[in-house]
Amino acid sequence: MNIRTATVKRATRETDVTVTLTLDGTGCIQVDTGLGFLDHMLTSLSLHAGWDLDLACRGDLEVDDHHTVEDTALALGQAFDEALGERTGLTRFGSALAPLDEALSRAVVDLATRPFCAVDLKLERERLGAVACENLPHFVQSFATAGRFCCHLDTLKGANDHHKAEAGFKALALALRTASAPVPGSAVPSTKGVL
Repeated sequence: MNIRTATVKRATRETDVTVTLTLDGTGCIQVDTGLGFLDHMLTSLSLHAGWDLDLACRGDLEVDDHHTVEDTALALGQAFDEALGERTGLTRFGSALAPLDEALSRAVVDLATRPFCAVDLKLERERLGAVACENLPHFVQSFATAGRFCCHLDTLKGANDHHKAEAGFKALALALRTASAPVPGSAVPSTKGVL
């Protein structure tokens, strides 16, 4: 099997992000964005998706968290897209439910290179750690756009915002793991013949 991996560097006046992503990983995860809660979500995403991830971001946190969250998502999405290659011989669709105590989240994805994202995490607090709650759906939207996949992610129930967010990232991880799983042969999983 080909090694599905990619390294992406994204440097702007606001951030400097380097990502190395291996889809069929062994549990090697190193994440440092300067935002503890984002690091926690990325570690959870990588672990449950079965990835190896080495990601570092230096951003203008003196401004706020937005640029770091967004550019990290864009770089990770680009790495995910590149690691998938031509997207032949993969499952394509994935869906998952993930609970975390009282919270329950659902994710449904299609890796068909048509970016679309609908996210409703039902977060009520203003922040989780140093991350504005409005930036968590934005992370998923930016990741899906750069990763060129369709994503529906929503919280079905929950009371604790940390639990709702983490359950959401875990559900997304499980859905992506299923969708990107290799299948025998090299066929494109589409009646069109292309994704």
